[in-house]
Amino acid sequence: MSRAPITKAGSERLRAELERLKTVERPRIIAAVAEARAHGDLKENAEYHAAREQHGFNEGRIAELEAGLSTAEVIDVTRLAAGSRVVFGATVDLEDEDSGDAVTYQIVGDLEADIKQRLIAVSSPIARALIGKSEGDSFEFTAPNGVKHYEITGVRYE
Repeated sequence: MSRAPITKAGSERLRAELERLKTVERPRIIAAVAEARAHGDLKENAEYHAAREQHGFNEGRIAELEAGLSTAEVIDVTRLAAGSRVVFGATVDLEDEDSGDAVTYQIVGDLEADIKQRLIAVSSPIARALIGKSEGDSFEFTAPNGVKHYEITGVRYE
């Protein structure tokens, strides 16, 4: 079985989240469950059910992070010598050839992907289209809203 790649920064960020979930969120939620339980009848106790649901989500995320981090291969992208070629960990500047809009993404492991922070999963369609290309190349990929045409205007490893 191959190990899923994760960037060093992503690993550190997810380990910090795991620590917070275990040492801050877990005790807070357990206290909320206990307090809600003290209010009596559990069948019609919305606070109790909400706290139990929160507990389930928190424990699920802890399990997901522990499993993912235990098998991940941490890669220090600053040590990759790929030059202007796009490989895992690359930060890529793109220009939409139709609109002229510029956007920057970093290709990261599936566990650490977060589109709001412009961190795209290595398994995503756009990342798969980028891998192996170089600065100056143009490519197209099919997005949910149609085919997009991009030029790679920059590739760096930071």
